[in-house]
Amino acid sequence: MDKKLGGLLLVFFLLFTVFASSILFSTQLSSITGAKEDYVPSAKASLLFAYPLLVKADGTTKSIISIFIRSDKGMPVKDKKVILTASVGQLNIPEVTTDEKGKATVTLTSSTKGVSVIEAMIDGNLKMTQSLSITFE
Repeated sequence: MDKKLGGLLLVFFLLFTVFASSILFSTQLSSITGAKEDYVPSAKASLLFAYPLLVKADGTTKSIISIFIRSDKGMPVKDKKVILTASVGQLNIPEVTTDEKGKATVTLTSSTKGVSVIEAMIDGNLKMTQSLSITFE
């Protein structure tokens, strides 16, 4: 009876060790192995903001446009080239690169009245689904 009990205890502890190891290391394995985050930009998750949206058409008053490049999981994506186009007005920098937080900033001015539609292209091949409009009066 002692040999059977000893064998059962040995099997129990071996199975418990395997089970505990799989539970403990399943969430921490990525940090131990240095697994990489998702750094693929998403056209849908990336954002465009501008302020103000109503600007004087005097050629000097600026609207500040902020671009946030995000992955499908909403994580910031750094070092991505963003090319912007404006249907009315002049961008101070038409091509920018995102910083550590996935952000880039440009300004838009115009001496012509009208509505300027701003669109962005990520890395020259991924068009952002969001665009924005800035009105020059």
